[in-house]
Amino acid sequence: MNLRDIEARLQYLIEVDLLNVLPGKKVEDVIVQKIAAAIHSNAIPMSDGMLAAPDVYTLVMHPETSQRWQEPQLLTILLHSITTVAQEAGFRFTIAPTITVATDENISPKDAHIVASHRIESMSETNAAPLEIDNSEDSEKLPENAFLIVEGVKVFPLNLSVVNIGRRLDNQLVIDDPRVSRNHSQLRSIKGRYVLFDLNSTGGTFVNGQRTSQSVLYPGDVISLAGVALIFGQDNPPPRPDLKNTSPLPNSSADRPTAHLKDRSTAKLRKK
Repeated sequence: MNLRDIEARLQYLIEVDLLNVLPGKKVEDVIVQKIAAAIHSNAIPMSDGMLAAPDVYTLVMHPETSQRWQEPQLLTILLHSITTVAQEAGFRFTIAPTITVATDENISPKDAHIVASHRIESMSETNAAPLEIDNSEDSEKLPENAFLIVEGVKVFPLNLSVVNIGRRLDNQLVIDDPRVSRNHSQLRSIKGRYVLFDLNSTGGTFVNGQRTSQSVLYPGDVISLAGVALIFGQDNPPPRPDLKNTSPLPNSSADRPTAHLKDRSTAKLRKK
């Protein structure tokens, strides 16, 4: 299938499912077009010559628009249509796909951004090596002035397209805390934004109190790595960009609505 065929088939599947399950609901054409383009442009070659479709989809919308997407049935329909059309187009899923919703006030209520990527489940066993994909375009669009705040005062500037985080000394950001896995998580620059991936860690990765395997980050987001908290910022970072080894800081919380389709547990960060 070419891009136009994928888009047309995706539109048809979504409309049929919505008519049967949620009559009266509609998915805007712009979202269908961008999802089809994300499937088509983010597929990567596999060793057997097949193409692997993206398995993590994040819909970034204006807060007002995102309200109607908090209904799990709607996301289930969308994910079912994505899975079906990708397989019909000859793509393969290496892992069960998921879809989430994030908000951005800078996006027009009539528009949406689609971030499609590949989850990394086995990286904890591969020395946290980055997934081998062509991200030359993404490298040119590194988020400007992005950083992580650890312990409330220490700053780790984010100036690489891939940042591995964990206890191992070969991570870019080493966190010396027994709760943190040796290779716990990874930050990757995708289309001008940092996306956080959990690397199948033992204690889990949380963003604003919700456990996640992948999440687009926004300034002010509170990341918890098994209870060790970091704050993502993007502006002019405060001084002391000399952080390497870190230890836990008191947990805090922020409020950014995120809808998770898969059955993921949510947890409140424990207060010390």
